[in-house]
Amino acid sequence: MTRHHRIDYLEFTVRDMEKSKAFYGEVFGWQFTDYAPGYSGLHFGVEGEPEFGGFALGEPTKGGSLVVLFSEDLEATLAKIEDHGGAIVKPIFEFPGGRRFHFEDPSGNELAVWTER
Repeated sequence: MTRHHRIDYLEFTVRDMEKSKAFYGEVFGWQFTDYAPGYSGLHFGVEGEPEFGGFALGEPTKGGSLVVLFSEDLEATLAKIEDHGGAIVKPIFEFPGGRRFHFEDPSGNELAVWTER
């Protein structure tokens, strides 16, 4: 399989590196590799899998593509997001094939989480 024209990396601009790492680490179990004070690589901690993205320190902008994550337990993920400083901006709703919600992380980036029916 070729990587040509496939999504290869997601970069989030974050206001607070440590707060963002704590949020995504606690809620989604992501792990981090610090490369510089203003940049940290993102990975799932599975041996052999490459980094899938990074955090860049700066001021986030609204707009752009919506990153959608999968959850096996939507309500538990929503609760963890709220418990760790995220804000639900679109409550759980149904769509053909599943259910999802949208949230803002502590830096104001909007993402979505979905699950199958």
